[in-house]
Amino acid sequence: MPETLPAGVAAAIPEHLRRRSRGLFAGRGGAWVIGLSVLISLLALLPIAFVIGVSVQTGWATLASLMFRPRVGELLINTVLLVAITIPLCIVLGVTLAWLTERSDLPGRRSWSLLSIAPLAVPAFVHSYAWVSLVPPIHGLFAGVLVSVIAYFPFLYLPIAATLRRLDPAIEDVAESMGLKPWAVFFRVVLPQLRLAICGGALLVGLHLLAEYGLYAMIRFDTFTTAIFDQFKSTFNGPAANMLAGVLALCCLVMLTVESAARGHARYARVGSGSAREQRVVRLKTGSTVLALTLLMVTCALALGVPLITLGKWLIAGGANVWQMAELMPALQQTLLLGVAGAVLTTCAAIPIAWLSIRSPGRLQRVLESCNYITSSLPGIVVALALVTVTVHFARPIYQTTITVLLAYLLMFLPRALVSLRAGIAQAPVELENIARSLGRSPGRALWLITLRLAAPGAAAGAALVFLAISNELTATLLLAPNGTRTLATGFWALTSEIDYAAAAPYALLMILLSLPLTGLLYHQSKRTAGR
Repeated sequence: MPETLPAGVAAAIPEHLRRRSRGLFAGRGGAWVIGLSVLISLLALLPIAFVIGVSVQTGWATLASLMFRPRVGELLINTVLLVAITIPLCIVLGVTLAWLTERSDLPGRRSWSLLSIAPLAVPAFVHSYAWVSLVPPIHGLFAGVLVSVIAYFPFLYLPIAATLRRLDPAIEDVAESMGLKPWAVFFRVVLPQLRLAICGGALLVGLHLLAEYGLYAMIRFDTFTTAIFDQFKSTFNGPAANMLAGVLALCCLVMLTVESAARGHARYARVGSGSAREQRVVRLKTGSTVLALTLLMVTCALALGVPLITLGKWLIAGGANVWQMAELMPALQQTLLLGVAGAVLTTCAAIPIAWLSIRSPGRLQRVLESCNYITSSLPGIVVALALVTVTVHFARPIYQTTITVLLAYLLMFLPRALVSLRAGIAQAPVELENIARSLGRSPGRALWLITLRLAAPGAAAGAALVFLAISNELTATLLLAPNGTRTLATGFWALTSEIDYAAAAPYALLMILLSLPLTGLLYHQSKRTAGR
């Protein structure tokens, strides 16, 4: 929301800096930020260039015959329906749970808040594994929507709940003093201030829906991603797979356009923390409390109960024989090493783009940001094959090395760090940077001393999200990792492909246990951001 600076703060900012309050990039001091953003975005275009290059070599006649087929129409309908149904359901569920746990007097709401974030610790394909084990006939669109909602709604709950904690309750008091009813206050005052969190979370969910493979392959629901993987397995870099990847990239471009329009240009930062008092708490009636508790219990039962009970069943059935420590421990070590290195690299690479997104929004920034989002929507196997082609022809020394694997993670998961960093920087007032510059600090020092410190919780949350993604990644790791590399995710997938669900259970359990501390970190960082 627009705000007015206190007179004392405004007077401390020279006029020439106030005229540049939208960003720090008019001079040479910010050129390095733009340069890094352009470099990272050009790197992100490699998979797209790969798809275009193969398409050009294939020829228009062949591409047209491949594109205008009933099969492509079927995949497009499946993908559009999946996105169109899942994202609104995730938004409604995320907003409802966030409001109940942050703004109502619901019994045990802090415990429910932690349980609402906990499903992040369960990989999406483990959800499918659990549901297929529990209900073997489950498949199709209904199964896809069900598993997607329970797997991905925390991506919306987390930023929405964090934003609700930061809102100044005085704004709602003013709205009520003007005669607005509680529901009107929510829809006209609170909900508009959640727009950035909702748009960012919905975009992450949408990108996951477009790029996810394991979840939908296990429940036998065909999307562009599963079809691309099947095509690459059968023809390895065939024209049909590349054509489908191109259509998938166009779908992502449409999603980016919608998210950009919905996000708008409103400011969400304020100088100071607002009113020094607790957030408003609404007292629920008995019937509303029962409905709220029922919703939370059903959600937790589906998102946590089903996978944990299924894992327990398979671990008991397999006994001690399924704990092959000679294979499990190296897989855990490889997962930790790749996850930490990839999270640090990706979060650092996201800083300049997130900075531009908030401090200097414009056509160039939107183009650079879109490059990274479009690439992240492509399946991991497309990104991996693009890097294989590039490294074989132009960078043979890094072919099938850890460096290539980390580059793939950077291209695929940068939006996770970008969304969290963007929200964190949006909460850091640009006026504080301008004051630092008026005191003689360079743009880089102002960035380090002011904004990055204020945005540190967002950076930590982004790094945790990237680590979670890397620890669950399948296709790119299988194709790019050096010989002998075996992560928890690839080990789990190899065993489930052989229908050895009991032997796969320890890998799934270790992935969940590894993710739980990071899920707790996300929870506590979101509370710390709100000053609690």
